[in-house]
Amino acid sequence: MKIVSKLFSFAALAAAAVLMISVPAAAHADKDIVDTAVAAGSFKTLVAAVKAAGLVDALKGDGPFTVFAPTDAAFSKLPKGTVEALLKPENKHKLVDILKYHAVAGKILAADAAKLTKPTRVKTLNGKSVTVVYKNGGVHVDKAHVVKADILCSNGVIHVIDSVLLPK
Repeated sequence: MKIVSKLFSFAALAAAAVLMISVPAAAHADKDIVDTAVAAGSFKTLVAAVKAAGLVDALKGDGPFTVFAPTDAAFSKLPKGTVEALLKPENKHKLVDILKYHAVAGKILAADAAKLTKPTRVKTLNGKSVTVVYKNGGVHVDKAHVVKADILCSNGVIHVIDSVLLPK
């Protein structure tokens, strides 16, 4: 847990400069992760995927969770037809695996990112690990860049990313 607590550091200041969602992070602290994502309006694909995967109740649970949330624009970078294929009932297991790869047990805030001196592996809810690193003036999760950090929710935190994370 010590590694997790050291995870994100400097990005709180950096993220303030890169606000991608118009509502201040603190304004969501009374909503859970799902309700916060719905209210933001830029996570329609992610919310649809969470519903199709049957993970709504889990992400409304007590947590805390850290979710690396790809925007609709991030999903649009995937090859044509990928999202539609994943939303089919026969691919539910793949969708669940991908979505759980975007979530970590515990609340990881951006306030710890600057303390990272090298890439750090963090175990996701699907059992595989993502690599978190501070480089080039920002936080990266695998190959995704955190474009807005620390959207506080009643059961955790959302960090907005610019690409969909795909487990190997």
